[in-house]
Amino acid sequence: MSSTLPACPKCQSVYVYQDQDMLICPECAHEWNPSEEVVDEDALLVKDANGTQLADGDKVTLIKDLKVKGSSLVLKIGTKATIKRLVDGDHNIDCKVDGAGDMMLKSEFVKKA
Repeated sequence: MSSTLPACPKCQSVYVYQDQDMLICPECAHEWNPSEEVVDEDALLVKDANGTQLADGDKVTLIKDLKVKGSSLVLKIGTKATIKRLVDGDHNIDCKVDGAGDMMLKSEFVKKA
């Protein structure tokens, strides 16, 4: 018996069954509607100060002057940076700041360029 139903998006189990419009995985109890867009609930969602979603590789601009901890350096408003990766935590942007090098920034202090 070959199943035409897709594997479970959570655990990749092939033992998926259909109940009305929903598909159900008996192994992890995940339920989903195959006609809806699949949204990864575990995906990291980082937004800038204006509410625009950020992604790896985006270019951002500082919206206020920021003092660099442990240094006398101050990053001025309008300084540009390139996001290397987004991480989970207080400082959720790992980026390369023009003129200052690699550092971690908070997303609430940047806007997408």
